[in-house]
Amino acid sequence: MARGAPLLEVSDVARAFYGLRALTGVSFGVRQGTITGLIGPNGAGKTTLFNVISGMLRADAGRVTFAGWDATNRAPHLISRAGLVRSFQIARGFPRLTVRENLMLYARDNPGERMSRALLWNAKTRQAEREIGARAAAVADRLGLRAVLDNPASALSGGQKKLLEIGRTMMASPSMILLDEPAAGVNPSLTRTIAGHVRALADEGMTVLIIEHDMTLVRELCDPVIVMTEGRTLVEGTFAAVAGDARVQEAYLGKKQWH
Repeated sequence: MARGAPLLEVSDVARAFYGLRALTGVSFGVRQGTITGLIGPNGAGKTTLFNVISGMLRADAGRVTFAGWDATNRAPHLISRAGLVRSFQIARGFPRLTVRENLMLYARDNPGERMSRALLWNAKTRQAEREIGARAAAVADRLGLRAVLDNPASALSGGQKKLLEIGRTMMASPSMILLDEPAAGVNPSLTRTIAGHVRALADEGMTVLIIEHDMTLVRELCDPVIVMTEGRTLVEGTFAAVAGDARVQEAYLGKKQWH
């Protein structure tokens, strides 16, 4: 990656569904080590963009570059392996598996991913499994999930499932995380807890791009902030700058969520 280049660069990305344009040429860059906010009214195309960046959807046009690698329309597992991992607004764990098992599934180089290693369960494979289990326990500890480590994911509260989503991304050892509304539907106390976890990850060198509708959280965490509307990027800057932009205020129809 060239010096000074964004870690993630989105260039003129477009995507349509049955003739309806969801993305109409989105362009922006995310600098390494930042917590960048991606905001905009409902229907602006934010989650669709995450789906394109992460390989869940194919772009009709444009380019996605990650760490100098052309990630456009690559398979999701290749993008994840390159170090770019995303969470989902609605938690996507395996409900019958425990929290520990859910976390272990997403570890990089999991021995169970290869048929030969899964069938030939030798000492080296057992050691790798123990190490992954210990890491899963450490991630659960960090996120306050130790007490439910051996509970099925289906038994978790909505807030705990949000924390498990963050833990899942951490287990993949990424260099950048895409977080899709990590605080949606949780109480203010847990919102602050989640904010603390995101800030701690950034302090450790993680790059974060976060979709969020809680403007208090965006103001406290994110610099810069990118605003999308109608499938395109509208403006980018500090929270104060975008909040004071007349185009942004018009896009949000004058709602009081900036204060």
